Amino acid sequence: MKNMKPELEKLCADYIANRDTVGKVFKWDSNDLYTVCANVFCACGKIADADRLKKCREVIKKHTGHFSKFRSKKVRSILASMLSLVEKPEERMVLANDYFNLLKRHFKGTEYLVLTAFLLADLADQALTEEAALRGKQIYRRMNQKHRILTNKTDSFFAMLMAFSGKSEDELIAEVEAGYLALKKHFSNSGASQTAAQVFSMTGGLPEEKAQRLNDLYDALTEAEIKYGHADELAPLAALSISDTPIPTLVEEIKEADEFLKDQKGYGTKEDELKKRALHAVMIVSDQYQGTDQVNVTLMTNTLDMLFAKQQASRFSFAVHVVEALLKMVAASHEGKNETKVETDNKSDAQKQPEE
Repeated sequence: MKNMKPELEKLCADYIANRDTVGKVFKWDSNDLYTVCANVFCACGKIADADRLKKCREVIKKHTGHFSKFRSKKVRSILASMLSLVEKPEERMVLANDYFNLLKRHFKGTEYLVLTAFLLADLADQALTEEAALRGKQIYRRMNQKHRILTNKTDSFFAMLMAFSGKSEDELIAEVEAGYLALKKHFSNSGASQTAAQVFSMTGGLPEEKAQRLNDLYDALTEAEIKYGHADELAPLAALSISDTPIPTLVEEIKEADEFLKDQKGYGTKEDELKKRALHAVMIVSDQYQGTDQVNVTLMTNTLDMLFAKQQASRFSFAVHVVEALLKMVAASHEGKNETKVETDNKSDAQKQPEE
């Protein structure tokens, strides 16, 4: 693309290649999962290999039972992608399975917990212990006490990552609350604001200053006529905003990546499709900066959130007006159906059940 720097142009091309490779191996999974997997490869500077992905899919089957959450269509492509990047996928799978069994003693055994186990297995300098799991559970309980309706299984995922941040429980809870309140002044979606605040809590700096930088980045994208959403798209943008890169530079690169994607297969012109394209542009740009790990984490959990919301709406049609804000991002690519458009600020109690 004209004027695009070579590094960014290569990332864009690699992203499309990775997305398509994962899509061919996992033909019946969600298109949104392919994009998350593509970002996992791009973040590591790797190109997806179809044969290796298939082998890693078999590794998952070898070490899990038929009804295991590890085999769920909502996570299996992500897990296989992560396994394919390590030198010894069998060993990583065994460790992740051990971590999952440990975590199940404290949290519900969901797909979120599977992702948590996999990500913690990647921490080379730290190991998951009973003490760490208990610390994560306590952080989750305290978040739940603050915002019972907003707190759900996604937050148990972040609570475990926060447990490894090196900050005290009091510091983490205080920073999440301060960040949440600051973001709520600018963004109407409470669930998105809380998740973004959790991302911020794992990094240095004052919550209010980080929230303001996110506000400024979002406003700059709007001024640049980039259709970026403020629901589940907010947390990945928060992760990118952690970078020290000047906001004008970030906006310019996001716009260039967005223009690149416009000419690629799978991107339409409806408002929801434009928002998704802008999110994917943020994913690509993030691979150049220090916020990549946080972006990948939030992308994984937010994608699961959207997929679960869609499943829930089809099962409980009377609640579709509550979860529609999450459904609309995956409607076109996952099933190609149009959902009824209704605005909502908070996620429903049905979607946001507290842990037992």
